[in-house]
Amino acid sequence: MTSSWHVRPALAAEVEVLAAVHALCFADATVAGPAWSAQAIADLLSLPGVAALMILDGDQPPGLPLGMALIRTVVDEAEILTIGVIPDARGRGLGAALVQACVDRAASAGAAALYLEVAETNTPARRLYAATGFEPVGRRANYYHLAGQPVAAMLLRREVSAGGTA
Repeated sequence: MTSSWHVRPALAAEVEVLAAVHALCFADATVAGPAWSAQAIADLLSLPGVAALMILDGDQPPGLPLGMALIRTVVDEAEILTIGVIPDARGRGLGAALVQACVDRAASAGAAALYLEVAETNTPARRLYAATGFEPVGRRANYYHLAGQPVAAMLLRREVSAGGTA
């Protein structure tokens, strides 16, 4: 299988597209919280140090991206605020490509570490993050309420170097 997809920065004018992709990525209420609105994404993008990334399929006509991420950098730390791949595109390495794009973005912004939170019950995402160098550094009990149940958040961290790798 070829990997013709590519990651590019999203524009502030693309918040509706980002919200649509986010809704598809987070439709499963058992592993993720509610999707973010276009306004919520626009509000985040208006903050200093926040950027959005989209992953697109280069072999397909322009359309909905296959995934997206929002990342925030403050001084020497960065955080993946949200990241996801639409269900039909999962299992093809796009999540790892988006994570790497976030690592690269954090490195270029001068971050030494990259953080993220994930629901303890989101096993596929936790596997992805472990495979891409993240390690658990904390746990927040009852942080999420998914499908009416309290779920802990795992706080994960990985080192970031100037070259974008640990």
